[in-house]
Amino acid sequence: MIQFLALILLLIISYVLSTVYWNRQSGSSKINLPPGSFGWPFIGESLSLLRAGWEGTPERFVRERIEKHGSPLVFKTSLLGDRVAVLCGPAGNKFLFGNENKLVAAWWPSPVQKLFGRCLITIRGDEAKWMRKMLLSYLGPDAFASHYAATMDIVTRRHIEAHWRGKEEVNVFKTVKLYAFELACRLFLSLEDPNHIAKLGSLFNIFLKGIIELPIDFPGTRFYSSKKAAAAIRTELMKIIKERRLALEEGTASSSQDLLSHLLTSSDENGRFLTESEIANNILLLLFAGHDTSTVTITLVMKSLGEYPDVYEKVLREQLEISKGKAEGEILKWEDVQKMRYSWNVVCEVMRINPPVLGSFREALVDFEYAGYTIPKGWKLYWTVVSTQKDEANFENPTQFDPSRFEGTGPTPFTYTPFGGGPRMCLGKEFSRLEVLIFLHNIVTNFKWDLLIPNEKIEYDPMATPVKGLPVRLYPHQV
Repeated sequence: MIQFLALILLLIISYVLSTVYWNRQSGSSKINLPPGSFGWPFIGESLSLLRAGWEGTPERFVRERIEKHGSPLVFKTSLLGDRVAVLCGPAGNKFLFGNENKLVAAWWPSPVQKLFGRCLITIRGDEAKWMRKMLLSYLGPDAFASHYAATMDIVTRRHIEAHWRGKEEVNVFKTVKLYAFELACRLFLSLEDPNHIAKLGSLFNIFLKGIIELPIDFPGTRFYSSKKAAAAIRTELMKIIKERRLALEEGTASSSQDLLSHLLTSSDENGRFLTESEIANNILLLLFAGHDTSTVTITLVMKSLGEYPDVYEKVLREQLEISKGKAEGEILKWEDVQKMRYSWNVVCEVMRINPPVLGSFREALVDFEYAGYTIPKGWKLYWTVVSTQKDEANFENPTQFDPSRFEGTGPTPFTYTPFGGGPRMCLGKEFSRLEVLIFLHNIVTNFKWDLLIPNEKIEYDPMATPVKGLPVRLYPHQV
């Protein structure tokens, strides 16, 4: 009885503290804030957002609140310790993408800022524009059109021979992770030592788990482990950076060798170079982006091809047609990848149903009005990919797998946003597209496969991942 009364008292105290805390946080009662709930003190509704992802239905978080608060365009909440306005639907995407550096600016929760440090996603203004421009000169379409397709194809073939050929069963997620990380290390750092790559890869697996977590920094928590892993990765990167700087000075390395050399030798119009710490942070960011999002996309593409044999056959026919136009053993070129139109439609449909990343944040630079409500300066804004991509108002039969949605002009603008939009659109979009399509070409022209766990559940932790890693049984094509 005493324990029950203590629990009731604790709940009452928590409710009172919650009310007082969020009333203070909300400021003047005269402000016409969007409808919604801030949830518990400090924690807010973070656990509800995370739980929806863990259960494989991330769209539920937004859908339930739209229905509960009767506001289809915007609602307020609290996530990871901050007051947040969630802008919903295509109109919300259009508003946020079109007002970058005007009414809103890029922002990430404190766990992301602490783990990544000063890099492209955590800075703003002219500095961010310069850094983005510098990275795009390496990651943009023009750069990939020259020789990156050939390098990717070589690495992909080598990976398939080492990790797929001769195997009856393969865990797709774990195996593709090795491939994606090796490829990123090769293209960004010219790193080829398998032991060094494996060491960094194991650290990245720990690092990833703490990115979207409450910043509880003590032993045993995911954030603490992630922070330690990030520090260890930076230590390794700083060693590589110092060695490369020396090699550049001695003339044993080229300024156009890879991303690392590019960052070490490029400056802005005033002659300012990135510090070694900034270079390490940006490479950490790009290794993360090039490693995990591509891994998720390739894994889910293979899952869908295993579930829909008719789609697999169409992809195979397209890829074999490309192979027919090449000599035996000839490496893929940029022009070959441009012919993979149906295959890319399949990839797009996979990313529509299960986007690798759920969304991102902005911060209000000034007070502004949206949908009849006031969004105060300093509030955070969240746009969520799944709230539009799995909405029947934007896509007929949204749970049905249908690559034809992307034929012709494709979806209505601002309804399909797996790479974001506006000035902050993902700069790794072209890298990811090339990587996924080149892997897809090599895997379907070599194998067919069965899913060993039909209808395997997808969870977001923080990215879309089959809970058992998608084990498959391989059937090599008969030559």
